[in-house]
Amino acid sequence: MNISAIIEQLETLAPLSLQESYDNSGLIVGDCNANINSALLCLDSTEDVIDEAIERDCGLVIAHHPIVFSGIKSLTGKNYIERTIVKAIKNDIAIYAIHTNLDNVKAGVNKKMAERIGLKNLKILSPKEGKLKKLVFFCPIDSSEKVKSALFDAGGGTIGEYDCCSFSLEGNGTFRPGEHTNPHVGKKEELHSEKEHRIELIFPDYLKSNLIHALKSNHPYEEVAFDLYNLENKWSEVGSGMIGELPQPLEILDFLDRVKLNLGTECIRYTKVLRHKVKRVAICGGSGSFLLNSAIAKGAEVFITGDYKYHQFFDADGKIVIADVGHFESEQHTPELIREYLQEKLPNFATYLTQVNTNPINYR
Repeated sequence: MNISAIIEQLETLAPLSLQESYDNSGLIVGDCNANINSALLCLDSTEDVIDEAIERDCGLVIAHHPIVFSGIKSLTGKNYIERTIVKAIKNDIAIYAIHTNLDNVKAGVNKKMAERIGLKNLKILSPKEGKLKKLVFFCPIDSSEKVKSALFDAGGGTIGEYDCCSFSLEGNGTFRPGEHTNPHVGKKEELHSEKEHRIELIFPDYLKSNLIHALKSNHPYEEVAFDLYNLENKWSEVGSGMIGELPQPLEILDFLDRVKLNLGTECIRYTKVLRHKVKRVAICGGSGSFLLNSAIAKGAEVFITGDYKYHQFFDADGKIVIADVGHFESEQHTPELIREYLQEKLPNFATYLTQVNTNPINYR
């Protein structure tokens, strides 16, 4: 399997443009045109994981956390990051990271976490803004349906659980074809009036080139009139964290016991229990303290995440129960998510879950 074919599938699930500005998702080490036999999936691409990839003859390591976050000025093996990279390069092993872009999609890290906890009716906790665009174009009426269909196929016109969304308004367009044109309607050098539809639809900004290509490839005019607008609307399908509900209310300590078991964590640090039962729960894999106010505003009774500091627990302020399950523990099932997705999309390609425990924290 060519590495680029695998990357194409991964970036269909979680486009790179959806990663946070500080992140470094994507191909970090290796040649995207190389052919490989299998991939090893992990949370962290450590030296031990590279050793395992060598032993299993895996030409690609797909990690959730990038091994490189900031610039590297030398590769002398002076720390674990450089040693990991050097070992991967020497053994022709590519390293790919799918981090905050996988955190930010609805079918990503938080959904996997929610499924293990048993939450239903899932929604993004803090939807992203400024990630949507609107396309407005003008088209002769008899071609409108064909062009709209092509744009829908290219990923346009989806709003939440609805697809094929658009708006049309009929009007008159005028133009005068030049001497060297080949007009679809009208005659050269004569002013022409044509009944047209003004059509509007929204799309994710990362699909811009796909939408413009579909528009120009299917529109009958030589010169296509269109406008693009940046939207500030919140995008309900993309963002940080997730909120959902338990099928039935549970005693809060019973619920925390379930979380502990199903997430495979050895301890949960939590704030004062405020009520006997819980039904509405907010979650965020990894470090999610920045989402506490969103969890409270959305009516969550418990907020489950990792990496809470001592003083941050006071921010619960009698409004919510904060439950810190640990960073690794909240995300450790992410490789399973990636494997399930790749097995569906590339059923003939071999993937393995690492047997290395990369959690740097131990408990007694």
